[in-house]
Formats: sequence, C-alpha cells, structure tokens
Amino acid sequence: PMAGSTLNRYASAIAAVLTWAIRRRIAPKGFDHPVRRIQYRPETPEKTRFLSDEERVRLLEACRASKWPRLYLLVLLGLTTGARKGELTALRWQDVDTVRKIVHVGRSKNGDPKVLPLVPAAVEQLDELRGAPGGLVFPSRLSPLQPMAFEARWHQALKAANIKSFRFHDLRHSCASYLAQQGASLLEIAD
Repeated sequence: PMAGSTLNRYASAIAAVLTWAIRRRIAPKGFDHPVRRIQYRPETPEKTRFLSDEERVRLLEACRASKWPRLYLLVLLGLTTGARKGELTALRWQDVDTVRKIVHVGRSKNGDPKVLPLVPAAVEQLDELRGAPGGLVFPSRLSPLQPMAFEARWHQALKAANIKSFRFHDLRHSCASYLAQQGASLLEIAD
C-alpha cells in the first residue's frame, strides 16, 4: 500500500501528461480526461522532528564509527548547513572553499546562487578528505562519477545511536531548530 501523498503525486503527474496531450491536440477529439474523476487521497501532515542534544551527540559518534568514513562529514554538513540531501550528494570539490569557509550548492528557487557557511569542524573534515576539483565530495566506491548510496550506512548509524523515527531530511529541521535556539530570526533561518 502506498501513502496518500504518493498516490496524489502519481495522479498529478498522469494528469499533467494528459492535459498536455489535450492542449497539443494529440489526444482524440472529445477525449475525456480520466484523472479529473479521481478523488485525491487525504495526506497526513509530516511531523517535524529534530534531534535533542543527546541524540545529536550519539548520532555523530555513530557516524564517526561508520564503515563509510564520509558519513560523519555528510551528517555534519546536513546538521550545520540545513542543506538538502540532493544538494550535499551532488557537491563537488570545486564548490568547496575552505579558505572562505563556504560551499556553493547550486541555485535557490529564485535563481540566486546558494552559498552555505561552514563550521570549523566541517572545514577540518573537508581539508582532510580533499579530492580532485571536478570530483564528488561523496562519491560511490564503485562508480566515482555517481554519488554514494549511503542509506544503509545512515540507517546503521541511527540504529547504533538508538534514534527512532528520524529521516535524513530531519537534519534540516534540526539545523533550523538549533538556529532558532541561538536567537536567529525566521528570516535568517530561511536564508
């Protein structure tokens, strides 16, 4: 069984293709759009989850002990920058500036360059692991041109740290929560 949100996304994608076909007059004349009769499923709102101080310490220790040596850096960057998983896994060495203590992770929704500040612990880790400028910061062992599929190591670290009901995306929530606890405004957190 799939979640209501998943089914709704599938229905929306199919509806978009059929609408495109109708507008381009590819669909037969008088075509009845079948997706319009589908009743969308209710979606349960996501629970916002962030790490407590004790959980954060346990998770970082478990990541340091991981068989994949870059898991600690990946999680540290997620916790301290609030970057998305896709932004971090696509990160290349040419995007990392440890002198200025920043990383460039593409563009924001409005097209502006997205630059994230680095904490000293992340700069230290990045300097230790530095690779070729065009290479990925988190490459796959089997195919260095592809990002590492780290999910198994991530789940092992969560289990070792005894953390339940926590997704990689929740590192973003944790980052925002820590910023708010330090007195950052909502505008600063969003930025």
